[in-house]
Amino acid sequence: MKTKLTLSIDRDLVPRAKRFARERGVSLSHLVEAALNEMTLGESGSFAERWRGTMSLAERDDERFAALVEKYG
Repeated sequence: MKTKLTLSIDRDLVPRAKRFARERGVSLSHLVEAALNEMTLGESGSFAERWRGTMSLAERDDERFAALVEKYG
């Protein structure tokens, strides 16, 4: 269950943080939540917990995607 949290952040950081989140296709809330999860889980979290939500699919014009399609069909 999600809950609201009010944070005080440096005024100059807010637009940069929003841009950073937008470029990654996530909300600023998700970005903050992921950072807090990473800091608090440390090495005690499972692999899945530490990496959940951080991977993205390769674009179809990515050369790595083309190589995988060629290799695996």
